[in-house]
Amino acid sequence: MKKREVPIWHKTNLTLEEAAAYSNIGLHKLREITDDEDCNFVLWIGNKRLIKREPFDKYLSNAYSL
Repeated sequence: MKKREVPIWHKTNLTLEEAAAYSNIGLHKLREITDDEDCNFVLWIGNKRLIKREPFDKYLSNAYSL
């Protein structure tokens, strides 16, 4: 059976690598942004962090600079 891959823009949560590809922001900068306790678009699962795509889109649309 062939495994189907879901496009990034349809995923609810993104890995850091997917979020970097999706937003053209580097991994180091994404880690720096998501280390902040007030970051509302990061989801921690143990030591793994996922990026909630819709709140991340809103954050990017409201950001002047990163």
